[in-house]
Amino acid sequence: MSKIGIGIVGTGYMGKAHSVAMNCVGAVFDTPLKPVCEMICATTESGAKEKAENFGFNRSTADWRTLVSDPKVQAIVIASPQYTHKDIALAAFELGKPVLCEKPMGASTADAQLMVDAAESSGVVNMVGFNYTRSPATQHARNLIARGSIGEVTWFRGEHTEDFCADKNELANWRTQGRANGTMGDLSSHMINCAHALIGPIAKVCADIETVHHKRPTADGGMQAVTNDDHAHCLCRFESGVMGHLYFSRISSGRKMGYAYEVSGTKGSIRFDQEDQNALWLYQMSDAEPERGFRKILTGPAHPDYKAFCLGPGHGTGYQDLLIIEAKDFLNAIHTGKSVFPTFKDGLAVNYVIDAMWSSNDTNQWIKVS
Repeated sequence: MSKIGIGIVGTGYMGKAHSVAMNCVGAVFDTPLKPVCEMICATTESGAKEKAENFGFNRSTADWRTLVSDPKVQAIVIASPQYTHKDIALAAFELGKPVLCEKPMGASTADAQLMVDAAESSGVVNMVGFNYTRSPATQHARNLIARGSIGEVTWFRGEHTEDFCADKNELANWRTQGRANGTMGDLSSHMINCAHALIGPIAKVCADIETVHHKRPTADGGMQAVTNDDHAHCLCRFESGVMGHLYFSRISSGRKMGYAYEVSGTKGSIRFDQEDQNALWLYQMSDAEPERGFRKILTGPAHPDYKAFCLGPGHGTGYQDLLIIEAKDFLNAIHTGKSVFPTFKDGLAVNYVIDAMWSSNDTNQWIKVS
């Protein structure tokens, strides 16, 4: 058994989730590398010290450079704001340290390209935090599609819909300012990555992007202009020729975690909804006519990565478990020296699709993905 020192930059929602994952993953999966939560970085020394105590880290700092350069920190998890991703990743790769970076990579496609170039030049293990494709149900869906259980795929529909901005009276905040924080900069990347995982690369898009609530109230009683998008939809064609449709929204009333997809094929179909993440719906035309219909498959020990958490079928996994699976895959990649999906290059591919969608919206035409 070998120990590996982990450094995490960021102590917010995702910083905590990654901290919990690194504290648990060695026990859940008995990984060959046992993570040691060595150092965590926040924006202030006092805040970092408090989070280190709460999250189980040996040390803390308010300077990410101190964390990256520390010899006891052997692998880096970036869970800080997008505009910080590039510099942290480049510094880590220069020192030969593996990086797991939260999505979306960097503040722009230019940032993401520099990160990919540095990752490939260094030859160091790298991964992007698209955790939802790691649910046992979605992993099973990938296996079903790959082995032809629903025949040749003919159509894909994917959405990532939530309602945290559905109320027009919700106060203006950081989410309503700047393109990087809009729906396209926030939610779209997860489902685009899912589409790539299930169907393959997207070749061209025809997109329509919209801001519905153009102004929002401020805490002092004023109004502030919203400078990013609320929702978007997109027709697409995959490189395989498969037809598709994507929809992303932060104003989809009633949807809390609407990461959902449907895949149709010549022999059957698959449906999934993250709000019911422990179930996959499968239809197969080979069933006898009286019993033919969608059947609900409850995940259990027979499905990928489930057994490590629970021996009971139908008992289920949760959101945090997806981060633990992700941590396991990252540690195993470091152990073998081989990066696994989704790599930085896969994250860049998502950025290319997002750029193409914006270009399509701006020009009112189909756009090929770079």
